[in-house]
Amino acid sequence: MSGGDVEIERKYDVDSAARMPSLIGAGRVASADEADAFDLDATYFDTPELTLAGQRVAVRRRVGGHDAGWHIKWPPLAEGRREQQFPLGEGEGAELPAEVRAALGGLVGDSPLVPIARVQNHRVATVLRDADGEALVELADDHVVATDLRSGATQGTERRWQEWEVELLPGGSAGEASDRAALLDAIEVRLVAAGAQPPSSGSKLARALGLSR
Repeated sequence: MSGGDVEIERKYDVDSAARMPSLIGAGRVASADEADAFDLDATYFDTPELTLAGQRVAVRRRVGGHDAGWHIKWPPLAEGRREQQFPLGEGEGAELPAEVRAALGGLVGDSPLVPIARVQNHRVATVLRDADGEALVELADDHVVATDLRSGATQGTERRWQEWEVELLPGGSAGEASDRAALLDAIEVRLVAAGAQPPSSGSKLARALGLSR
């Protein structure tokens, strides 16, 4: 289990006509690695009343990519959001591990945690680096298929969309908050010029459930 890392990222809605622009020269970006494509498959859990969502907490079991496992995303901070990761476990079952429930403390009490959404994502990710080769950000082009699994959802309501995500890596997270903002702002200028728009929801889970945050 990790003690929790703070993610600092920005998301953008795009349509199928948008093309990822070159970001060389945006802020401190001097080079880009070759893109890496992979598939992510996440099942999200909450109480039937969405107790965790109401507190802006998300719990998921995700396979694929470099960080497969159980994740808890805690409420947004002034800058970024803390995420804890736990081992995926053996087998293909989605039973909630005791250590994940324990980490949630008194947020849900004895209420059952059930699958509420499945988010499948084909991601094309590119690491952007500075002139010294330090990794600054990961730029992800996400093609998402999300299914609302809640009891009463209309035939497992399915939603599809494309989004771009910019996440700071250690080289981009170093320094003052103003430095981080300047880097993200410089990248944002180019993404917006290429067709990126503010996200319609605050997270993939919120969008999967038809929520605004």
